[in-house]
Amino acid sequence: MRYRRFGKTNLYLSVFSLGTMRYLASADCARQTIEKAYACGINHFETARGYGKSEEYLGAALASLPIERSQIYITTKISPTVDADSMSCYIDESLQRLQLDYIDCLAMHGINTWEHLKQLLGKGCMSAVQAAVKAGKVKHVGFSTHGSLELITEAIATGLFEFVNLHYYYFFQRHAAALELAKTKDMGIFIISPADKGGKLYNPPQKLTDLCYPLTPLELNYRFLLSDPRITTLSVGAAKAEELIEPLKQCDRTEPLNPTEIAAFQRLEAQLTTIEPQKCSQCYACLPCPENINIPEILRLRNLADAYDLSDYSNYRYTMLENAGHWFPGNKGDRCTSCGDCLPRCPEQLDIPALLADAHQKLNGSPRRRLWE
Repeated sequence: MRYRRFGKTNLYLSVFSLGTMRYLASADCARQTIEKAYACGINHFETARGYGKSEEYLGAALASLPIERSQIYITTKISPTVDADSMSCYIDESLQRLQLDYIDCLAMHGINTWEHLKQLLGKGCMSAVQAAVKAGKVKHVGFSTHGSLELITEAIATGLFEFVNLHYYYFFQRHAAALELAKTKDMGIFIISPADKGGKLYNPPQKLTDLCYPLTPLELNYRFLLSDPRITTLSVGAAKAEELIEPLKQCDRTEPLNPTEIAAFQRLEAQLTTIEPQKCSQCYACLPCPENINIPEILRLRNLADAYDLSDYSNYRYTMLENAGHWFPGNKGDRCTSCGDCLPRCPEQLDIPALLADAHQKLNGSPRRRLWE
């Protein structure tokens, strides 16, 4: 296992962190998963107030296992509150569930909208967080986000935070500028769900598998991330101990990309050009949409389905639109009225209404929600 400095926190975290949203079966399953993770060198465990019994399970496991508190780091996430008293109470409740005297890293959870950021910057919420830091209940403060690039960079620019948890993968590089800004601020960077949100790469289609050979798609995505020195750690959301095996095969692979890996990425890039002239380049110039359609994301999912046969992943994400609130915002493609507002702004002169209709026909299915909704 390799370890990297988590920005200005000066904590040295394992390059893989155990995210505990999914170990839902039982407290015993959670204990086994945590024990296996620690035995494999993982020293960072991430949970959230909103993840069902996750904090409780993590606390019970840490209390029952022969793990030195000084050898591990715990992150929990709490959503912003309007008033200081609520945040203070939530921090104390998390400490109680975790059976801890202090939390190493507290992340403000889900800074996904401008209203969330405004609420966070109000006098109540952050004053309670700062009081918890002063009292020794919290050591370091950051934020997690599913928001836009513009929102993320604005939150980073406040200078209030020591780390950020965000989405960034080979198949979603929109937030590259946020990584660069976070690095200039000496912030720790924690990548959320690279296997699942990065393309359901644990169950790849044959076309993608062939393009990545002799590496697997999952391995290649991990190498894309771990070869980037700006990134500290990647989340592994194992539901049971066995699910740690494949990701942790890459736990010491932090060196620059080698020629074989570079060639695989070149094949992936070349494959994307095969869907031109209908390929969206993800410039986001089409926004805002009068119908609040998430045009760039829908066309990104269409790109992936058409170029790499990632239809299962694209359906999985597409059907969360209109069902996951601010965690995955925007309307589906069938809301398009063909008003033409986006057309003159598209530098590639794409027929966006036709592409949205095509994407909806290909990708729509039963509605999905986030796990904790």
